[in-house]
Amino acid sequence: MQSENGTGLMRAGVESGVAAALACYGLWGAFPLLFKMVADVAPIDVIAHRTIWSLAFVALVVLVSRRFAEVRAALANPRTALVLLASSTLLAVNWLVFVWAVGAGRVLETSFGYFINPLVYVLLGTLFLGERHNSTQALSIGIAVLAVAVQGWSLGGLPWVSLALAVSFGLYGYVRKIAPVAAAPGFLAETLIMLPLALGWLFYVGQRDGLVHFAEPELVWLIVIGPATGAALIFFTHAAQRLRLTTLGIFQYLAPSLQFLTAVFIFDEPLDAVRLVSFSLIWLSLIIFTWDSWRRQRAALPAAAG
Repeated sequence: MQSENGTGLMRAGVESGVAAALACYGLWGAFPLLFKMVADVAPIDVIAHRTIWSLAFVALVVLVSRRFAEVRAALANPRTALVLLASSTLLAVNWLVFVWAVGAGRVLETSFGYFINPLVYVLLGTLFLGERHNSTQALSIGIAVLAVAVQGWSLGGLPWVSLALAVSFGLYGYVRKIAPVAAAPGFLAETLIMLPLALGWLFYVGQRDGLVHFAEPELVWLIVIGPATGAALIFFTHAAQRLRLTTLGIFQYLAPSLQFLTAVFIFDEPLDAVRLVSFSLIWLSLIIFTWDSWRRQRAALPAAAG
């Protein structure tokens, strides 16, 4: 009976993890639609509002879960505070590039950037954590590099939007990995670090131009962006705690796939033959990478059981 109860609890945990992963990556995939609603607002203004309303939402979550002590402890520790300063800077850069790209009609490039992201993690692991990649992973990285080159040729230069998003979020993931603070308290600490700049910028804009962004429906969408950002992070943490990394890694392709479909079929962004080749290459790279991860996970199970 105990075994059956344990199996039932495990199955329920996995099912809730799958639901959370779908919610998380579904939200991230829908972000271009959300940010398109504030496309007429300057990107830096959007980031200022995003910081304020994200902070309000995550502060409520931390308050309910009674975890403010973790936030205070993190900010009181000089090393942890410095790490969080770095992660908040990377997050702000990632947000700014993404918001600008959506407003500029370059959602295909954001999609491409987040398709690259898993392979950036592999490179960062090699460079900073001493991780070694096998020949299959090296092949997938090589194909990804070729995809970037083809994309750059299509654009007439480096695909800087894609690379900036992939590298900034990859570095953000690495920095948060070494920060000894949980997701929600850590995100609250990051937004607290960004808050003075956000308030200062909006005060400056208000002094210069008068009250801006406070008319319906503009303000409504700017406020909605905050809880959407915080909710996606909370769903992600829930999923990460209940699913194997290999399983979670497969779900992470949902967001850029939704962004790709949104760009092509809703925003009517051009998808020429060369760009399609670059996307096909990155998809091939990810298929090889995912297959190799799944194969190594399967091989590790008997050893763990023994």
